[in-house]
Amino acid sequence: MKAVALFSGGLDSILAVKLIKEQGIEVIGVTFTTPFFDSKNAEVMAKKINLPLTVRDITDEHLKIVKNPKHGYGKNMNPCLDCHILMAKKAGDFMREKGAYFIISGEVLGERPMSQNKAALRVVDKESGYDGYMLRPLSAKLFPLTIPEEKGWVDRERLLAIQGRSRKIQLKLADKYDLKDFPTPAGGCLLTDATFSERLKALFKINSEPDANDLELLKYGRHFPMDDVLIIISRNQGENERLMELAKGSDLIFQVKGYPGPKTILRGKADKEILEKAARFTVRYGKAKDLSSVEVWYWHPGKERKSIVVSVTDDLCYKPPV
Repeated sequence: MKAVALFSGGLDSILAVKLIKEQGIEVIGVTFTTPFFDSKNAEVMAKKINLPLTVRDITDEHLKIVKNPKHGYGKNMNPCLDCHILMAKKAGDFMREKGAYFIISGEVLGERPMSQNKAALRVVDKESGYDGYMLRPLSAKLFPLTIPEEKGWVDRERLLAIQGRSRKIQLKLADKYDLKDFPTPAGGCLLTDATFSERLKALFKINSEPDANDLELLKYGRHFPMDDVLIIISRNQGENERLMELAKGSDLIFQVKGYPGPKTILRGKADKEILEKAARFTVRYGKAKDLSSVEVWYWHPGKERKSIVVSVTDDLCYKPPV
């Protein structure tokens, strides 16, 4: 008997695996990655508990639901319910591929009131296409029987009835299984972050079909979205280097001549006014901001540098919108 664990690497998903393994069932894990969340925790913890783990990139399908979620967004740009449906569907497809019989998840009833209530979890099960095959060992006794329980593959009496946001029971179980250094339950999805969400909204207005590079760029610098362009200014030397790694051939790069300071990327089709504004922004956040006029280099990656002389005025002394 084999089961697939929808595995995040968090304590709840680890405990779900432990409870099912105790019943003599082979468990294999699957986790998913996009530009908004990665698989690092899952990979680290899978090794610690000896769980075979497969990592799958679901960026293309996930980006579609981020742009237009059937069930709407959470507090920010997180399409929580649609995301859970997608991952449950993918886990089910993986189950069939590997010849497994059912799926397990570490979800706890009521731990996250918006996405882990009975109605939401019912929607996930039905719309994933694997209704009845999703078993939640930590809260199983609070739900109707699943197919694995009905068929006797899993002993329901050895499952749990945890609910709510308190994690006392999970922490006692962690001690029982001698689990240490597991990740905190804080969300690891960038879409739940207010600043990142604002940047993503602005990007969608400029570019309705962003690629992985566009999305990665949202993680760095100060962002000035405008009508058809995006200006990103680094905040430190590490971001200087990262922006240069992410710069596309069509981007313009800006740097103040002769003074330390940030590098700037201008992405999009820029006219003379926008070009000058990007140059002035670059000066404003560098060591030459108090000078009356400053020479700024600008160039396309791998191309010859040009320069423009600009003055910095008070109209730049405001906090970036995102």
